[in-house]
Amino acid sequence: MLLKVIILGDSGVGKTSLMNQYVNRKFSNQYKATIGADFLTKEVQFEDRLFTLQIWDTAGQERFQSLGVAFYRGADCCVLVYDVNVMKSFENLNNWREEFLIQASPSDPENFPFVVLGNKVDVDGGNSRVVSEKKAKAWCASKGNIPYFETSAKEGFNVEAAFECIAKMHLRTNLKKNCTYRKPLMLWVEDDSRDRQAVNVKCRSSCLALVCVEKGYIIVSPLFSNVTLHSNSSQYAFFHNWSCPQ
Repeated sequence: MLLKVIILGDSGVGKTSLMNQYVNRKFSNQYKATIGADFLTKEVQFEDRLFTLQIWDTAGQERFQSLGVAFYRGADCCVLVYDVNVMKSFENLNNWREEFLIQASPSDPENFPFVVLGNKVDVDGGNSRVVSEKKAKAWCASKGNIPYFETSAKEGFNVEAAFECIAKMHLRTNLKKNCTYRKPLMLWVEDDSRDRQAVNVKCRSSCLALVCVEKGYIIVSPLFSNVTLHSNSSQYAFFHNWSCPQ
């Protein structure tokens, strides 16, 4: 599954370095401004699904912002980056977010997935930072509880976790769209006569789940809640409070 990811933020906050650290595990102290946009890809596996992240690194300079519409369209997630040592880069997050929503025109702007990264936490041992973690988290909470990570592109701190959060968010969003939780779901098992068997089942909304029959117990993967499971000989009811992956 291909996921298009856009990285936005002021010039110099470390967007290119974050992308290179995540994809190539490399860091360079030499700063070179991105011209227009560039992208790298990386495959990541989550919940037995293979995702290809197409990560777009965009220029932070104002003269390139008019190119946004060409690169933003079709994005599945937007990563907003600021420098914890530069207050202005944090204050501009709202502008970057609004600009993206205007130019990308997502079908559901209120629920479009964003991730915020407070980068360069390694600088001067943290003594130079001017944006507190509390302040950043409060801003994220005010925008719909955007996931927040403090990162260091130089040291690789939290970089992988931040980008893999994108795959988790996409999977969670798709599950919410495809599965209905309002009424019990009817599932059918092909055959549960053996001691251990894994079979594919379908619910009314065509979602797939994996059911494993082992030692008299039927185990349903955490995709459904309030599930009624039918087999050839018996009926099983499940009322677990499953939640989507976090």
